[in-house]
Amino acid sequence: MSDQLITHIRNFVQLTDEEAELISSKVTLVKLKKKAFVLTPGKLCKANYFVAKGLMRLYFISKKDIEQITQFALENWWITDYDSVDSKRPSHFYIQAVEDTEVIVLDQLTEDELIARIPAFEHYLRLMLQKAFTAAQRRMEMLNNMTDEERYRSFSSRFPDFNQRVPQYMVASYLGITPQFISRVRARKPRIS
Repeated sequence: MSDQLITHIRNFVQLTDEEAELISSKVTLVKLKKKAFVLTPGKLCKANYFVAKGLMRLYFISKKDIEQITQFALENWWITDYDSVDSKRPSHFYIQAVEDTEVIVLDQLTEDELIARIPAFEHYLRLMLQKAFTAAQRRMEMLNNMTDEERYRSFSSRFPDFNQRVPQYMVASYLGITPQFISRVRARKPRIS
């Protein structure tokens, strides 16, 4: 499975075979059953998770006792609680497998070691962080600048795999709408402007 990670890295930066072997030797593959957690609130997040197979979600429980999903990650996506990793403070988030999942675990000590030994790896991680930040910015714009229906239709067209793999209530949580609203939108045809 680390071959998948190496292939992904090589899509963004150049690695020698020796560097690829070093990365492969330092990461760990973990298999998770559906609904298993790699992080729960109150625990320190010590790793970044690369989804090799399956689907993960990052969420918190709001003051109104509602699950609020802030991120999904499917194959070839990374997921973590950056705040907990960086600040060394306990997380407020859950990271959970939405389906049977295999993740490649990159703990912080290993990441630091690989960055020191492989400059291209640091460049790759920076590019991944930029992509994550861009996705967060787009999500904030979507939440604040689109109607509920526009958000749902935009999400569905940009990420068609999610509608097949993610339960409707999770998509609704991510988009800040209700599952009932999604049902109503799916039942009618899109408006033509």
